[in-house]
Amino acid sequence: MSQDKSLSLVIPAKDEQDNIASLITEIFAVMRDYPHFEVVLVDDGSSDQTLDTAVRTAQLLNGRLVGIRHERSVGQSGALATGIRRARGTLIATMDGDGQNDPSDIPALLQKAAAIKAADFCIAGYRKNRKDTAWKRFQSRLANRVRNALLHDGVPDTGCGLKLFPRATFLKLPWFNHGHRFIPALVQGLGGDIAVVEVNHRQRGGGTSKYTAWNRAWAGILDLFGVMWLLHRTRPSVIASSIESEPRTPMAKAS
Repeated sequence: MSQDKSLSLVIPAKDEQDNIASLITEIFAVMRDYPHFEVVLVDDGSSDQTLDTAVRTAQLLNGRLVGIRHERSVGQSGALATGIRRARGTLIATMDGDGQNDPSDIPALLQKAAAIKAADFCIAGYRKNRKDTAWKRFQSRLANRVRNALLHDGVPDTGCGLKLFPRATFLKLPWFNHGHRFIPALVQGLGGDIAVVEVNHRQRGGGTSKYTAWNRAWAGILDLFGVMWLLHRTRPSVIASSIESEPRTPMAKAS
């Protein structure tokens, strides 16, 4: 892994003013001493004060926060793409804005990444003990089993918002709506390494989830087949050697 350890934590959020202040406070408490750390918050067309609340909180804590607001909602994948392209960090961590991901798990992801030698990789969080309804847990288990059986990405919980990967890796990926669910499979398609870290999961403090069983199911089915086709057509190149030949004397300028 690159010796440049600058880190950007990218958070997509929509209508999360009840959760974002406490989440930002936790993040800076955990990451205060990490060099060149920033939070990039993408407000995906909220109708409340999500962005203003986040900015005020960061100012009070004297932490670096980049705030971006979409004019209208484009979805979680679009918000992540906006934030990652704006980020300054060599490494990107992602986290949901509802407070259910635990910032104290970020150091464990960084520790796992430090042991990886590959240029392209993804560390995926695994919410082993999810704090959701039984029905939601059932949907997630079923979807993950089907996805893993078809894509073989080895990730038991691709829906977990907590992930870590190089920014340069993300910029190589084909991107589409709902692409955030398939980051490990897409990174694996590049020839990158995939690792899993068990993480904490918490009850939502306020607000409501933006997903339903209906939109999860249809989006997941359509995208799964699309990603299968994409991976089937992907042929990652492996460079065996690279040579540059320099002239022994400067080339004469054309008259």
